[in-house]
Amino acid sequence: MTVEDLKSAAPSVGVGIEAVNLSFGKTHVLKDIDLEIHPGEFFAFLGPSGCGKTTLLRLIAGFNQAQTGRVLIGGKNVAGLPPWRRNVGMVFQSYALWPHMTVRANVSFGLEERRMSRAEIKRRVEAALDLVGLLDLAERRPSQLSGGQQQRVALARTIVIEPQVLLLDEPLSNLDAKLRIQMRQDILELQRKLDITTIFVTHDQEEANTMCDRIAVMQNGIIQQVGTPLELYDSPANLFVAGFLGTANTLEGVIEEHDGQSVFRSDDGISVPLETPQRGQRTIVFRPQDVRVDDETNAGEITLRGTVRYREFLGSQVRYAVQVGSHTILVEDTHQRGRTTLNEAEAVGLCLDSNQVIVLDR
Repeated sequence: MTVEDLKSAAPSVGVGIEAVNLSFGKTHVLKDIDLEIHPGEFFAFLGPSGCGKTTLLRLIAGFNQAQTGRVLIGGKNVAGLPPWRRNVGMVFQSYALWPHMTVRANVSFGLEERRMSRAEIKRRVEAALDLVGLLDLAERRPSQLSGGQQQRVALARTIVIEPQVLLLDEPLSNLDAKLRIQMRQDILELQRKLDITTIFVTHDQEEANTMCDRIAVMQNGIIQQVGTPLELYDSPANLFVAGFLGTANTLEGVIEEHDGQSVFRSDDGISVPLETPQRGQRTIVFRPQDVRVDDETNAGEITLRGTVRYREFLGSQVRYAVQVGSHTILVEDTHQRGRTTLNEAEAVGLCLDSNQVIVLDR
């Protein structure tokens, strides 16, 4: 059995969530969830702990049941069906491998439960292990494997049953930083080879940005916004999305018209000219990398003045916290060897292109 065999056996399907509400006792965990995930898409549920993202994933898998709404897989309503009748595969955060079984036995377990022939099991298991690069380690036990190898076993065990949808519950959280980077590329490559609809739960925005086609950002059981990583980063729907998808400077105030020009005035008197038709109470957002430390302003740039509070060396960048009025503005400057850095308490000018300012409702 080859990768092509696995692909043809499990054609891509879409996943739909319609008007779903789920409560545990008096706690309303998922609130009016409506979502459409496209066939073959790598999709993420992203949000902080307790936002409902794992509950939503387990709802799709069949481990949770909603009080209202429908779950559609390939257009079929599976709400109320048990997990083993949904044709989905789930990789758990803990991997959940049998420690007394070999890699081969772990991967074949689900097929044996389905009463498949020995020849069919052998073909599928070897194809799955070859796909994740573990065929040579088939006779080892989980304790003899690295964290990344155990992760691959869990993936092989899931894809060998040829699910229509692959569900990943924070699968990289147990790995060190360097291995996480490698594994997210490996998982993405595997997903592309199989062309399988994949839903990924994470609280790490970098993981979601680098792996997923689209992301649903969640907070308090509500989907705040759905979009591509670039859409969410450049055009956040609200302040929560802006802050969760990267670092953001925010100022609250009011936008008024002054001498034919839109001017934002913060609550403590900072004045920022803008090109926007919006008026009234607003919050403006801009990213640290869009702020430049310079006393010379180019056409169309906003100028602020402040004092350096502290700096942080991040390797490729130096992050400065600059006190402007009662606000702390974060500035990220590219680091180069031998380049002079700013000192604490140093007075600086900040320049910002007005086109990089995002205006949000307050």
